[in-house]
Amino acid sequence: MKFNFFSYKIITLILVLFLNGCASIPSHVIVAPDIMFTPSISHNNKQTQLDVIDMRTANHIIQIMREGEAATLISAQEELEDTIKNNLGKHWQKQDLVINGSAINMIKLSIEKAVISVSQETMEYKVQTEIVLKVTVKNGAQTLTSTFKNRGNSDGPFQADIAVLERNFNQRLATLLQQILANKKISNFLK
Repeated sequence: MKFNFFSYKIITLILVLFLNGCASIPSHVIVAPDIMFTPSISHNNKQTQLDVIDMRTANHIIQIMREGEAATLISAQEELEDTIKNNLGKHWQKQDLVINGSAINMIKLSIEKAVISVSQETMEYKVQTEIVLKVTVKNGAQTLTSTFKNRGNSDGPFQADIAVLERNFNQRLATLLQQILANKKISNFLK
C-alpha cells in the first residue's frame, strides 16, 4: 500500500496536534523585567518610602482559555509586588533616591492589572496582554497620581508558547518600569 502526499500531510498534522496536546504547561512563569539602563535623573539623596500593593482580584499572570474546558492559570514564581519593588528600588538608588521607611515622601505603586489572556483554539490562538500600574506620590503636603499602561494583542498558529508569552510580558513590564523611573513629574514632586 502506497502513501500519497495528501496522506502524509494528514498523518503529520495528527502527530503535531498529538505532540502539542502532550506538551506540559509550566506551573509558574518567571517575571524578571530587564531594565536596560537607568534613566539619567538625579534625586540628590532625597528620601522616600516605597510600597507596592497588588490590587488584582486574582494572582495569576497567564490565563489560557479553551472552549468547554476550565481555564489554565499560571502564576509568577515570585510575588509580582516583590519583583516590582526590588527593581524600582534598585534603579531609584542608582538615581540617588534613598529608600527609607520613615521618610516624609511616600511612593505607593498599585498593580491594577497584569494579565495575559490566551484564547486557545484547535489550530490557532489569540493573546491579549494588559499591564496597568498606578503610582501615587505623597510629599507631605500634596498628592500626585499617575497611571502607566501597556496593552497589546497578538495571534498565531497552533498553540501559544509560554516562554514567548513570558518574554513579552517581561519586556512590557520593563518598559512601564522604565517610564516610571524616567517620569519627571514624579521626580520633581519629591521634596
